[in-house]
Amino acid sequence: MKKLYRNTSRGKIAGICHGLSYYFNVDVALIRGAFLIALLCGWGGITYLALWVTMPALKTKIRQ
Repeated sequence: MKKLYRNTSRGKIAGICHGLSYYFNVDVALIRGAFLIALLCGWGGITYLALWVTMPALKTKIRQ
């Protein structure tokens, strides 16, 4: 079972779009485009902020 996480290490701002693209198995550019259109419509920013607050961050170990 997949869980929804935001990937802060691979994302641009907060990792929301990358986490959603992994969960739904679609290209991250499609999710970013959808958020851009939603932002232009006026409700994308609030949705992004709500997801930023509610989605847990993915905890990964970085190998050096």
